[in-house]
Amino acid sequence: TESVLLHDAEAAIAVISDLRRLGIRVALDDFGTGFSSLSYLHRFPIDILKIGPGFVGVGDRSDTRWILTDAIISLGQALGHQVVAEGVGHRNQVQRLKAAGCELAQGFFFARPLHPDTLATQFAHDMAQRRGVDRMAQSEVPAEQAA
Repeated sequence: TESVLLHDAEAAIAVISDLRRLGIRVALDDFGTGFSSLSYLHRFPIDILKIGPGFVGVGDRSDTRWILTDAIISLGQALGHQVVAEGVGHRNQVQRLKAAGCELAQGFFFARPLHPDTLATQFAHDMAQRRGVDRMAQSEVPAEQAA
């Protein structure tokens, strides 16, 4: 997909702009890998910057790739983009990303890939549980009234 953007950047910008006018949000995927470039951030009208797993799936805090991850998060936010970290597999990565100001992430830490039918069933179950919790919270009687 990157080669299509590079081949006719002006046409790609026009199409992306048209999609955004329709309310479709556009993400730049796997930023920091392959053909991705800093010039994409200011040239293409994107909404979401997705940090490639190579910058997220790193080890301890001393790994210098965290410096780049922090910089990508800050840069994306400064440009008004939502930033999503891809490839999050461990709690320490979630904590590190939160500390860097990254509010969205995806990866095996949160869920394994699911078949669409399983996803629909799981989603319906989770929503039913949330409604039940909401009803319980709404029906709580203040302690002074319960006595």
